[in-house]
Amino acid sequence: MNFSERFGKLRILLAVPFLFLFVFSTTASAQDRERVVEETNQPEAAQQNTPARKRPGMTNEIRVVREPAKPLVKKTGSSSMTTSSKAAGAAYYNATVRSMMLNSIREKIGKRYVYGSQGPNTYDCSGFVWKVFEDAGLPFTRTSAAQYWRTFEPVEGDDRYQFGTLVFFNRLGHVGIVVNKDGFYHASTSKGVTYSKFEGYWEKRIVGYRRVPFSALVFEGPEF
Repeated sequence: MNFSERFGKLRILLAVPFLFLFVFSTTASAQDRERVVEETNQPEAAQQNTPARKRPGMTNEIRVVREPAKPLVKKTGSSSMTTSSKAAGAAYYNATVRSMMLNSIREKIGKRYVYGSQGPNTYDCSGFVWKVFEDAGLPFTRTSAAQYWRTFEPVEGDDRYQFGTLVFFNRLGHVGIVVNKDGFYHASTSKGVTYSKFEGYWEKRIVGYRRVPFSALVFEGPEF
């Protein structure tokens, strides 16, 4: 074997390791690139495979509670429909008192009228009213019809026609005791103590109504 052949074989033997190293490095580099690509793509795949978390819904039911509207103006005792005087008057005219008043009136029916008289055999209008209330246990100072009007409390509405209410006529010159909406008892100048209907003559002469309160006032005035 000549020199040239030996040199050619040597060149081949030296080239084989270099070729082997080149192939190995190329394969390793490719594997590294695949690994990088695989690792880079894994989060996306994980993100795609991981179900999205839903926001938990509200479990507590919300209820709106409306408070009742408060009145703008607070009611006071003075705004009540039933005043202390009316309540007292209602307490005065219970069944027992009404019965005593009726008994007193019946005893006086037909008694003659005499101005300034308060019984027991003759009466004027104010004297008759005073005596009936006194017999029923509701005393007050005996005086004129006009003074009764100025002293006792006003009555309105249906209370005007309750038994025991005082009714005034003829510019406060006459007074009687209401029975109901139809009529009243009084001491008439022509008939004495009697019952009369409002309809006709008397209803045109009514001035108004009053009630003797629970605690009748003792007032100073001319007595008859």
